[in-house]
Amino acid sequence: VQLVESGGASVQAGGSLRLSCDASGYTDRDCMGWFRQAPGKDLEWVSTITNIDRTLYAASVKGRFTISRDNAKNTLYLQLDNLKSEDTAMYYCAKNIGSARRGERGQGTQVTVS
Repeated sequence: VQLVESGGASVQAGGSLRLSCDASGYTDRDCMGWFRQAPGKDLEWVSTITNIDRTLYAASVKGRFTISRDNAKNTLYLQLDNLKSEDTAMYYCAKNIGSARRGERGQGTQVTVS
């Protein structure tokens, strides 16, 4: 299995980005999530999509971020709207935070909001 994140960039506050995660080897039966880590801070859960496409969000991003998946493409997405400076972090996709902490994640994609 392999996870490859992309789509990060430097944007101004209020801007939008769409992150993608190529999740080769994962299936639509897998719950998948997005996580982020800001410099000097712990890894933080952002959002999860379950195997029945139920979506869950951290309070800090609810209403601004949208998680989705395209099972035919084995791709996970995270739409980031109304970005704030506190959203600045490296973003990763993984099955869950335990997996992410064990390194079962991609190389990450950097989001910088100024």
